[in-house]
Amino acid sequence: MRLVVVSAGLSVPSSTRLLADRLSAATVGRAAAGADVDVEVEVVELRDLAVEIAHNFTNGFPGRKLAAALAAVTAADGLIVVTPVFSASYSGLFKSFFDVIDPDALAGKPVLIAATGGSARHSLVLEHALRPLFSYLRAVVVPTAVYAASEDWGAEGLPERIERAAAELAALMKGLSAPSAPSAPLKDDRDEKAEKAEKSGFTVVPFADQLAALAAR
Repeated sequence: MRLVVVSAGLSVPSSTRLLADRLSAATVGRAAAGADVDVEVEVVELRDLAVEIAHNFTNGFPGRKLAAALAAVTAADGLIVVTPVFSASYSGLFKSFFDVIDPDALAGKPVLIAATGGSARHSLVLEHALRPLFSYLRAVVVPTAVYAASEDWGAEGLPERIERAAAELAALMKGLSAPSAPSAPLKDDRDEKAEKAEKSGFTVVPFADQLAALAAR
């Protein structure tokens, strides 16, 4: 399985990248638990693609590094996307990257959304900005989103949210990558009713035959 992590952090070191790494490590651990599963992780650092993203808007063509990042996201079995909060929403760089990706590339793809910020007051960015964005792109967003404010690092609660979100993403990834069992042919409801009637001693006349008999009168 291929897990791609998209980090929109700008600084080095970055709390956004730190959260992304913890989420990816937890997801790999959950995916490998109880199953012989190899998870290949690729990290896309958007700060390294900022110039090529801007050029893509003006000339319509992705540069070499941006094209590779878009291909990785498109081919992934699951995504972890993490952005810092700027002006009560995702960063412009984060939004610009998903603006240049093909609108159908994320359809049906499991996505774990996460964000970092200086205050817990910005935690609703996950629900009023990130979740609607990926719902619009028809991705399958896991129920648990993870927000980490400055005071959350080293405090209770964050590790549990990370593990819960990682378990949800891993379950979706394993479910989508598992071969589906052939489905049994659906039994016609009319045949089932006829069988029941015959067993009880009644003769079932198809409705079309009844209409034909009425028309012949």
